[in-house]
Amino acid sequence: MTQRSTPSVVPEPEWGEWRRQRIHDIPTGIQTWLRDQGSLTRKVIQACGEGCFRVRLLHQGWGAPLNSERRVMRTRRGVITLVREVELLCDEQPWVFARTLIPATSLQRSVRRLTQLGEKPLGAVLFSDPKVRRGVTQMARLQPKHQLFDAACAHIKARPDSLWARRTLFYLADRPLLVNEIFLPGIPVKE
Repeated sequence: MTQRSTPSVVPEPEWGEWRRQRIHDIPTGIQTWLRDQGSLTRKVIQACGEGCFRVRLLHQGWGAPLNSERRVMRTRRGVITLVREVELLCDEQPWVFARTLIPATSLQRSVRRLTQLGEKPLGAVLFSDPKVRRGVTQMARLQPKHQLFDAACAHIKARPDSLWARRTLFYLADRPLLVNEIFLPGIPVKE
């Protein structure tokens, strides 16, 4: 008799809304980044000051969301999404790793333009369109056992013990898209 292999389950962090987080566990300096409700791109540009800001496109293609991503977007198992992974850099130092997921079913009408961003910041589109609605924002502490941690650390020299992240569900033309933002060790924090 042959044994059937059980698919391995990828561990995911415990995502939760701000009010459910243990605030004393979150470093004071990173709290301002996690709680900000405006455009992260704009905030990074401001913090970069006289430095050179840019977006580096790491990957864009079709893929499956993680289980927690699928649940927050309320999509069925097996739904394919456009996955876009970028870094926000200041003077070529990565400050933020961002992973955006757009279900294929969302890529209709005006939402299609998001497939052509390249190295343009997504925040410039989302925060300039008055029809964009913001949904739930969740936070989590990522550790080396988490897939998003590995993706975020793939292009940085020294891997930290953990990273803080937030993810926000947006609706553009009433269609969902999820933006994960992971704060890398180079990001400036005020304690």
